[in-house]
Amino acid sequence: MKRITVAKGDGIGPEIMDATLKIILAAGAELEIDEIEIGEKVYLSGNTSGISSESWDIIRRNKIFLKAPITTPQGGGYKSLNVTTRKFLGLYANVRPCTSLHPFVSTKHPVMDMVIVRENEEDLYAGIEHQQTDEVIQCLKLISRPGCEKIVRYAFEYAKQQNRKKVTCFSKDNIMKQTDGLFHQVFNEIAKEYPEIENEHWIVDIGAAKVADTPEDFDVIVMPNLYGDIISDIAAQITGSVGLAGSANIGEECSMFEAIHGSAPTIAGQNVANPSGLLQGAVMMLNHIGQTEVAEKIQNAWLKTLEDGIHTQDIYKESTSKQKVGTKEFADAVIANLGQKPAQLKPVSYANNTVMNLPKYQRKPSAKKELAGVDVFVHWSGTNPDELADKMKSIESDGINLSMITNRGIKVWPDGFKETFCTDHWRCRFKPSENQKIQKEHVIKLLQNALHEIIDVVKTENLYDFDGKAGYSLGQGQ
Repeated sequence: MKRITVAKGDGIGPEIMDATLKIILAAGAELEIDEIEIGEKVYLSGNTSGISSESWDIIRRNKIFLKAPITTPQGGGYKSLNVTTRKFLGLYANVRPCTSLHPFVSTKHPVMDMVIVRENEEDLYAGIEHQQTDEVIQCLKLISRPGCEKIVRYAFEYAKQQNRKKVTCFSKDNIMKQTDGLFHQVFNEIAKEYPEIENEHWIVDIGAAKVADTPEDFDVIVMPNLYGDIISDIAAQITGSVGLAGSANIGEECSMFEAIHGSAPTIAGQNVANPSGLLQGAVMMLNHIGQTEVAEKIQNAWLKTLEDGIHTQDIYKESTSKQKVGTKEFADAVIANLGQKPAQLKPVSYANNTVMNLPKYQRKPSAKKELAGVDVFVHWSGTNPDELADKMKSIESDGINLSMITNRGIKVWPDGFKETFCTDHWRCRFKPSENQKIQKEHVIKLLQNALHEIIDVVKTENLYDFDGKAGYSLGQGQ
């Protein structure tokens, strides 16, 4: 028996949660339920986070959270509970199945059956941004080895449990060789541990094009946060069934399961809402906690119900539907089909009662880290790189010399092209001369010299070698 936390949410939330719980308990799910209140009432009581500290305690104790949609009041000052939950609980994996239900839901891709596994915590979504000059703002893209290992391993474990055959990695490591390069490298390392599962890699731009054109070529796709956000929406859209989709947010300690749609307050209380999205989230929850036989029974009964033409109003069409039903009646129809399988739609098969093997990240031995140079970023309103080079050479000392200047990543000195457009943001790289080592004291001396010469340094970035391998980009044009 597994104790879980349930929140019925706002709008249509209570109706679809009641229907979902009725189905999963009728199917034999072994659950004990603690209900909490979150969302609009909590917000309007004066709690800007939408959740009480007592509710947090229950979620953290039970570890498994099944959440209906909530309403965030309009106006400033109210925090997104979804974002807060993902970050506070370390929910590193966002998992979104995208499966076509042709011919019962209209789509141009009738055999599409893929799962997007998106890293959920880092990448550009760290939201670390700085304006450094009049013309240039930076956003830091943070990719960590723990983040890569956790999300990639989850993708392979999910594929193993769900009897899927292939995991595909999307990255842009032909350009971002350090960050996306690490993601691809970790994918290759972990793929070797799952020889029974096919693996492949695509550059994200052509991969996205293939998702939109031939999604049937993919099975499970794993990718960093930004790409996963974009491509999961593309995939959900082309299935034609956004309102039927569930989502899982998986962490090392806690996990949250939900529908991807909102609270739809305009139809609340009318017994017309489709509970399928939340039911899909619940099926993912049951798989996650190892109750896969129950999950399989529910999923096949749900598919059989759709195949029988028993549809709620959102997907009802005279050409394909046979009976328009309400929320409660749809739940009853799914329960009546428990133990049956669809004939036209593809039945599901999960690895029986298999809990995914998701060990906590173990930090690797530290590499030999050596300072190799420093990039000094300068705000300078001139346009001639040669003039800037003369200015930067004036701060050289102790054999630490200017080796390169780039602008927006393109080398403009030495041997730059006059046609290259330059902003007021310049990266000036200093490296030690041959047979000389650079120390952090040298970096401080460079900055002291820059201050004396009235050079506006907006940022420095130390350059390191790790086990003799450069841990920094070399700059385009070199």
